[in-house]
Formats: sequence, structure tokens, C-alpha cells
Amino acid sequence: MATAQTASTPVAVAAPAADASILTKPWAGPNGGVPPWDKVTPAMFPPAFDVAMAEYRRQIHAIRDNRSMPTFQTVIVPLQLAGDTMDRVGSMWGVYTSNLATKEVQALDAQLSPKLAAFYDEISLDPLLFAKIKRVYDTRAAQKLDAQQLRLVERTYRSYVRRGALLTDAQRAQVSTLNQQLASAYTDFGRKLLADEETWIVIDDEAQLAGLPTSFKASLKAAADERKLAGKWVIVNTRSSVQPVLTYATDRTLRERVFKAFVGRGDNGGANDTKATIAQILKLRQDRAKLLGFRNHAYLRMDDTMAETPANAMNLMMRVWPAAVARVRQEVADMQAVADADKANITIEPWDYRFYAEKVRKAKYDLDETEIKPYLELGNILNGAFYAAGRLYDLGFKENTGVIPVFNPDVRTFEVTNIKTGKHVGYFYFDPYARAGKRSGAWATRYRGQQTLGGARTVLASNNNNFTKGGKGEPTLVSLDDATTAFHEFGHAIHSLLQNVTYPGLAGTPRDFVEYPSQVNENWLLTRDVLDRYAKNAAGQPMPQALVDKIEKSSTFNQGFETVEYLSSAIVDMKLHDREVPVTDIAAFEKQALAEIGMPREMVMRHRLPQFGHLFSSDAYSAGYYSYLWSETMDADTWAAFEETGNVWDKATADRFRTTLLSTGNETDRKAAYRAFRGRDPDVNALFRRRGFPTQ
Repeated sequence: MATAQTASTPVAVAAPAADASILTKPWAGPNGGVPPWDKVTPAMFPPAFDVAMAEYRRQIHAIRDNRSMPTFQTVIVPLQLAGDTMDRVGSMWGVYTSNLATKEVQALDAQLSPKLAAFYDEISLDPLLFAKIKRVYDTRAAQKLDAQQLRLVERTYRSYVRRGALLTDAQRAQVSTLNQQLASAYTDFGRKLLADEETWIVIDDEAQLAGLPTSFKASLKAAADERKLAGKWVIVNTRSSVQPVLTYATDRTLRERVFKAFVGRGDNGGANDTKATIAQILKLRQDRAKLLGFRNHAYLRMDDTMAETPANAMNLMMRVWPAAVARVRQEVADMQAVADADKANITIEPWDYRFYAEKVRKAKYDLDETEIKPYLELGNILNGAFYAAGRLYDLGFKENTGVIPVFNPDVRTFEVTNIKTGKHVGYFYFDPYARAGKRSGAWATRYRGQQTLGGARTVLASNNNNFTKGGKGEPTLVSLDDATTAFHEFGHAIHSLLQNVTYPGLAGTPRDFVEYPSQVNENWLLTRDVLDRYAKNAAGQPMPQALVDKIEKSSTFNQGFETVEYLSSAIVDMKLHDREVPVTDIAAFEKQALAEIGMPREMVMRHRLPQFGHLFSSDAYSAGYYSYLWSETMDADTWAAFEETGNVWDKATADRFRTTLLSTGNETDRKAAYRAFRGRDPDVNALFRRRGFPTQ
């Protein structure tokens, strides 16, 4: 029998006397230092932030109160160099809130989030500081600046204006209040969602797990053992645990139960229901956008993007949507035919989609996902990603786990060098497995970014995933989807490691460019070079060519599902934020918005609103989830550029891609940079061809 369980409250570790200096002093260790994870406790962060804020404030006041003529050198350069200690403390705190979010950390985050929001507003809304920035901006033509310096001045000025620098004193105070309230609401949303993701379903009878791969059942048993549930199996309420059940479990009742628990995260009417928090966030966002002079939150968030306006983003999405829905109709018809042939006496429901899609795949292409998984061992997949990065971009990775501190024993570390020169490039941290206190999904981050201003700094890049760890003594085998995710996140790391900019203010790219390098990197996973070398089973045998051929032939299979699952989330996100009257009834809006676009009844959004962490854990992807499609349009066209050479490993194309787009941060307009690489704007038909949709 399956019974639902809730995660127990983690035991708080008694904190020693909080020595802030462990966090605030420059990092020790090789190559510019590394975070001292082995010496840090959560209790150290509040006093460390106090020290870091005081230092940052002194640095800003020195710039603000400098009596010399405001110039690029007296204002912009010191602004770029200020806040080192704040950056170090903040980067480490980000790992605690994302990867190590115990109850203690969550409580501290609730206190710190509004405090930090108020502090950053104090800086960005300081009228005397802004007067200096504005003076540099107004006289920029006379200062004989180079192209990068001019771009930095203009972007700095624009960012301060966007945050409210031109408002009155009363309006600036109001903006700061709204930002603090939003920071608290984001923390509240994240806490509730994490609580729902730290629940699980206990399986008492192994017969209920019929159809599941042996290796995956071993991981469910290991999850039960971890929770002191001997002789049982545990399905944790995260995607990496749920998706294989929906794909392979023959017990339809179990599939339905697991599906409903997963899509119901944050939508349970209980203490962890997020809908009221979302409504609060939407109102605060609209109030802030209006105060800042924008029509709504979508216009505010898209003010510095490649798409530029909500309409441009929506136009791209609605070009793709009809073809995707039409393909879903075909896929459902194929699945229903299989179910009818099996005399299942069912109508395809959302918890049946993945299960019957596998049956159709088997029938159409003689391909079963269980055939593939034995060849996709996580360590080998990572080595395949390293191989591709070396061959394309001259990056070499040497494991040094145990040499530098990590925040969890499962984290692996690697020194990164340039293969040709032997020069140190940075360190790469790999945190692969799901665990209590770690938010769901997969993401990349960096603890230190590259820059040459003020002395060359190398990169500390990190990938964070939620793969289900193999059972004791068993390898961690992943699905093709998970392997693609690993290559995707590693693409973000490559982007960071290849960066070569002078000013950190020209490092970050627009939101709808961020996913582009990572999506391009996915393409090399299924190249025969990588598969033949790294897709090996337990006996060390490479994936048979016949299986590789079947994978390639089925490359457009189920693209209706994949596209609609994602795109429905992106369209609803834009509809939610491109409006002047904030939504108050979250459930009703989601239902209505999906009905308006003709969402197939056999599917749900990849992220329903009550669990849409991309939108409500911060501002990051709000009115920006479309960016994956925007980036994939460039990605598909970029891959076509490699294919057109006749060799997807073509070094000249890789070098041009690296020097024009990957290493340049935001030193030039990203649309202009793409045109310089491709000789034109991206061709959306490349995306249609990849997904097997009719071209336009």
C-alpha cells in the first residue's frame, strides 16, 4: 500500500560563536582562493553581512563624496570594484538558501532577505551617488571613452534609472518598501514550495513498482533506507523521482497518485499553499512597475532584453504554439490506439502520457528508454561533457575532489585549465544529487566571475542537479532527458569559464540570451563521438550503433508534448504579467489562460503557477520564461551553422562562436553579436525543423 509521508524537521546544528571574519576575509587557497565551506556555519551570515554592508557603504560613500570632477575613472571604475566582500558572502549564502536550506537557514533567510533588499536600495536609490553617475553619463561624449567604457556608462545609468533613481524622495522610499516586501514574499514562496517537495510516498509492496528499471528501484529503496524505512521504497516528490514512475510504472493507480502529488505542489489548501503568496507578489510587482513608470511588470522586466517587448516574445511563442498543439493531437491519437489495442479500457489522461508515449516509441522506432539508460552513467556523461569542451574550446578538467573544500560530501571538484597553454582558468563544482533542503530542478551558478579590472580573476563555476542517486554500490544511471540536462547546465559553466571581459558590469547578459549557450551545448550529447566514447554500459561496452541510429531516427518523437509542456508555462507567465490589473484568483486565472490558448486536456504545464519557482522565488524569470524559446531559436540556427560545415566539431566555427558570443559577456549588443557570428538574424525555421514541425 502507498502512504504519503512528510519530511521530518532537520535537526538544527548548534552554532559556535559566529566569527564573521571566516566569511568576510578574502578567500584563501590556490588561484585566487576558494570558499571556505569547511569552516562556515549558518549563524555566521548575519554578522558577516553586517560587516560586508558596512564596508560596501564606506566604498560607495567615498565615491559619492569625492569632490573631484565626476568621470569614468573617478565614478564608474570604483563602482565596478566596490563590494568584493559583499559578493563573497552573498555567493556563499546563495548556496545555503538553494542547496542547504535547513529550517535554520530558512529562518535566517526570512530575516535577511528584506534587510538585504533595503541595503541594495540604499545604494541604488542614493540621489547624491546617482548625481555623480548622471554627470558622467551627460559628459560621456567628451571623455574620449572606448566602446566598452561608453557601453558601461550608458548601461550603468540606465540600470539606476530603471530601479527608480529619477523618482522623488517619497517615491524612492516607496520603491524600497515594495522591494523589501517582495523579498519577504519570495522567501515565503520558496519555503512553502520546498516543504511540499520534501514529502514522499511510501511503497510497502514491491509489486506496485512493476515496470520500473531495477536500478531505479534500488534508488527508491536507498531513499527509504535514508529515512529509516527498512523494507520499503520511497518516491520523493521531485521531478527526478516522479518522472521515471510516470514513464515506466504499469500500476496506473500509482501513476495517478504520484502525478497528482507532484502537480499539486503548492496547491493543497494547507499551510504550504502558495496561491495567496503569489497574489501578493503580483500586486507588489504591479505597484512597483507603475511607480517606476512602466505599464506593467512585463514591460519593466523586458526593458533590457533582446525581445524588447512582451508582444515580440508572445509573437514568437504563438508562431510555435499551433504546430505544437497539432502534434500533441497526433501523439494522443497514437497513444490511444495502443491503449485500445492493449484493451486497457481507458482514455488517455495526463498521468498516462509518458507511459504510453514509451509504448508508441517502442512500436514506431523499436526504441525503449530502458535500452538507453544502462549506457548513461552519470560520471561518464560528465566526462563526455568535458571531452566536448576540450575538443571545441580547449578546456581541460582534472578532478581534485578532496583538495578544496566543498559544502556537501557528494560535491565533486575539478581544476580547469587551457589545454594549449596550461594556464589556470578556474574551478568547477559539481553537485549532482537530490537531498533534503535542496531546491528542485537544475541550475548553474558561480561563486566568482572572471574580470581583468583590478587584477585578473578566474572563475569558480558550479552545476547543481537533482538526479536520483543510485542505490548502495550501484551506478547512478540517468535518462536521456537527464543526460541532456547535465549537458545543458554544463553549457552555462562553459559560458562562465570562457568569459574574457574587463569590466564585471559587462559580464551579465540579457535574460533571453542566458539560456542560449547552454542550449547549444546540449547538441553534442548525441554526437557519435561522445556516445561511442562515453555512453558505455557496466561491462564497458559502448552504445551499439544500431541503438544510436534508433535514437537519431526518433529525435523528433514526442516533440508535441515537450513543446506544449514548456510553452504553455511560458505563455501563461507572459499573460500573468503583461496586464495592469493584478490577478487575484490564481487557480481561476491558470484555468482560463490555458483554455484561451487551447491547452490539450491530456497535459499540464511543466510548471503550474503554485509551484513555478522560476517566477515567484525571485524576479529572475518572471515575464521571462519565454527566454528558453528565444534562446533555442538562436541555438537551432547556431547548430545549423556547425552542421553546414559538414563537421559539427569544426574548430573554426567553434572558435568564432567562442570569440564572438561566448567570451564577450555583454560587451556588445547581443543581437549585433549574433549577426556578426551568423551573418544574419536567427532563422526560426531551424527550430521548426529540429522539432519536426512544418516550416513557415
